[in-house]
Amino acid sequence: MTTQAPTFIQPLQSVVALEGSAATFEAQVAGQPIPEVSWFRDGQVLSATILPGAQISFSNGRAKLTISGVTPVHSGRFSVRATNGSGQATSTAELLVTAETAPPNFTQRLQSMTVKQGSKVRLDVRVTGIPTPVVKFHREGAEIQSSPDFQIVQDADLYSLIIAEIYREDSGTFSVTATNNVGRATSTAELLVQGESYVVPAKKTKTIVSTAHISEARQSRVEKKMEAHYEEKSSGTVEMVVGGRLVVQHLHHKTPPRVPPKPTSMSPTPTTAVGKVQAARQQSPSPVRHVRAPGPSPVR
Repeated sequence: MTTQAPTFIQPLQSVVALEGSAATFEAQVAGQPIPEVSWFRDGQVLSATILPGAQISFSNGRAKLTISGVTPVHSGRFSVRATNGSGQATSTAELLVTAETAPPNFTQRLQSMTVKQGSKVRLDVRVTGIPTPVVKFHREGAEIQSSPDFQIVQDADLYSLIIAEIYREDSGTFSVTATNNVGRATSTAELLVQGESYVVPAKKTKTIVSTAHISEARQSRVEKKMEAHYEEKSSGTVEMVVGGRLVVQHLHHKTPPRVPPKPTSMSPTPTTAVGKVQAARQQSPSPVRHVRAPGPSPVR
């Protein structure tokens, strides 16, 4: 089993008490094994004999000392000591008994703020009053108990709520109440927790061109560079412009060769004499006359 020396999660807070009222000191302590708690007044161990009317308790890590019917003679310095086999810790506060009274008053109120998730947050207030007000922190109306994550500390009239690491779900309305037997005061503020911001890198794009696209592009460029114009001449010549140069070609035909149109119907087109001549001209650039070879002479 692991051991831990005593530590005060919530130390004692000084008290200003009205004469004849009750004064209470409280502290939250942690340690393993569970520490033993002792109380002192001006360095002397407290007991029912030394301080009649005092009530001392310790439960669930909370040490409490209550003095009923205080008088000016009870004023002084009070301490609580927590001890176990791993070490000890002490917390000290003052008790002032007075006949004057004053309701709680916030000389420094809560301030609304916007913070980033994961940061450490501190909420501060300053409160005065006679007797010393009981100060409590709340979130959305629920009281916050001092713990390692939400630590409540006091330094004279300065009360602070320290949040070790804030999260987005901690956003909300925070309030502080200060109460004594003369009156009550409240201070409220909003806490907004923003999520962590990330820098999104710019996406890198890559253009991929297939070989088919490249072939089409090259063919288009070649077609743009070559322009052929056919002109029918009575002398049977064709003029073409290739790459910006004029090329003249003499043809044996009186007309440029052409490709007959495809038949529009599935039925065969009857062959005419003109069609036979055109087909012969398309198959051969110059007409060829077929002469039958002489056959063998009959033998007598």
